[in-house]
Amino acid sequence: MTLQLTVPNMACSACSTTITNAIKTIDPNADVKADSKTKLVSVETQASEAAVKTAIVEAGYTVA
Repeated sequence: MTLQLTVPNMACSACSTTITNAIKTIDPNADVKADSKTKLVSVETQASEAAVKTAIVEAGYTVA
């Protein structure tokens, strides 16, 4: 499943890395592309959308 999420408070490449790592804790095989300029996170994963959103929120970010 491919998810397109907006993370408004993702500000830099370190934020992108943190979000990527958070998603990979729930799905190590996930393909994550996080772009701090567009605030978009694209995730190809077997995990549910709710699980991915929860991982991002628990990492300290908001999902719009």
